[in-house]
Amino acid sequence: MKNMFIAAGSLTLLLSSPFAVLAQGVPRGAAQGAAEGNAAAGPVGAVVGGVVGGVTGGVKGLLGIDQRPRFHEYVVRQHHTSYKYRDNIAVGTVLPGGEVTYYDVPPEYGIRDYRYTVINGQTVLVDPRTNRIVDVLD
Repeated sequence: MKNMFIAAGSLTLLLSSPFAVLAQGVPRGAAQGAAEGNAAAGPVGAVVGGVVGGVTGGVKGLLGIDQRPRFHEYVVRQHHTSYKYRDNIAVGTVLPGGEVTYYDVPPEYGIRDYRYTVINGQTVLVDPRTNRIVDVLD
């Protein structure tokens, strides 16, 4: 059983390695996600946390530090209605599909596979296939 967790973790790292060249945030996000997942749920949590953390780190890496304020200004100019959500907003939270309106990220930001929305006044990037939050923007 322990070997299975080691193999899964190794596979996760191996698959996310190529993205390290494109996005510095992937390895850091994977490591942080694995550590937090391990603390919360042991080895299984480490594997899942590593994958989610790697995705989150990759998104942060794609939306560069200089683009984040510009993207925030763009969202503010759009004046989208903020959806009221009762629970905490955090990376990994799955939002309701039919109740929340998701918007395309403009092409100039280079993020094609994610959408954004405004939840409780905060802009979040969301994986449209799962409605899972992958980044909470400042």
